[in-house]
Amino acid sequence: MKKLHPAMAVAFAACSFSASATIGEHPVILIHGFQADQLTTKPNSDVVAQDGANYWQDFWLAKADARIDWPSHERVAGKISTDYIWPKLQELSRQQTCAKGCIVVTHSTGDLVARYMLDNQANWLENAGLQPLNILATFDFAGAGGGSEMGDLVVNAAEGSSWTDGALKLAIEMWLGEVPTQENTGVLNDLKVTNARQLAPLPDSRVPRLRFTGDSSDYYQLTAGFLPGHDDGVVASHSTCGASQAGDYNSCSISVAYDGKLAPQSRGVADFMPYHYPLLMGEGYSHGGLIGNVHSGEVTAANQQATLLNGKTVSIATTDEKYWLTGNYYRYVDGSESKTMSELVVDLIH
Repeated sequence: MKKLHPAMAVAFAACSFSASATIGEHPVILIHGFQADQLTTKPNSDVVAQDGANYWQDFWLAKADARIDWPSHERVAGKISTDYIWPKLQELSRQQTCAKGCIVVTHSTGDLVARYMLDNQANWLENAGLQPLNILATFDFAGAGGGSEMGDLVVNAAEGSSWTDGALKLAIEMWLGEVPTQENTGVLNDLKVTNARQLAPLPDSRVPRLRFTGDSSDYYQLTAGFLPGHDDGVVASHSTCGASQAGDYNSCSISVAYDGKLAPQSRGVADFMPYHYPLLMGEGYSHGGLIGNVHSGEVTAANQQATLLNGKTVSIATTDEKYWLTGNYYRYVDGSESKTMSELVVDLIH
């Protein structure tokens, strides 16, 4: 069936996004995700910065005003915070980058890094005599703030003396390239589900966390058997959707499936972590594909509106279509037949 959609219409009433910065009025700050090669290379700060730029080069790099780069061989509450987040916070504060309000865009483990940063940045900066950053929202792609069972499996495997599951070894090698040693697990320890959910679990920060999720895989479904419910090849939906508890979820919504089908979702997420609002879901988008420049099918909306703490809303225009052969209705975001997930999110920022 040919789908006719008008251009995507999004009203971000919480903030006024007009053209003046790289994307809109409010600067965009990027926080990348886990980078497996760094577990063994243990790069210095210059290489960490270059890796950070390379991470986003397919789409978001040219659209951002600043980045917070961090090394995957360290821990979030350790050197990632003291040696990388804290110096960048000071720089951003002194330069008044967020004077008019910033949008933080994260991917994967960057979601967890952002949560720890949001929970501490005001206190850290005030204690240093600096102005806290005015962060209006985070846009979290494939967020791993709820952890990933792959993190548990890798750390357990690295600490074990032998392998009993060849499928697990193959899945880990597909994801990481090799199985890390006990000394080379770094931020994977923070990605263990229990550890991730204990890291700043109830932040004082009231910044809304807007979620953008996928349901495909770059690993031939080899990792899917080790992740509960639906997943993006690396992180399960309980984390990417922002569910309050880990579990076997098949959607970020109780009323619409990842493919857009309008039907009750008995395993859809109903309860969320504080200030977490899932918005867009793409059945064809994988973990890495969410921030890329390749179109991977139409996108649906877990929520058409997200009520922010100031009472304003993010609204997303959608069209419901009936498939006459089955009688089922499907909901698609207007414009998603041609725009990528990242392009749709840029429309939110404009």
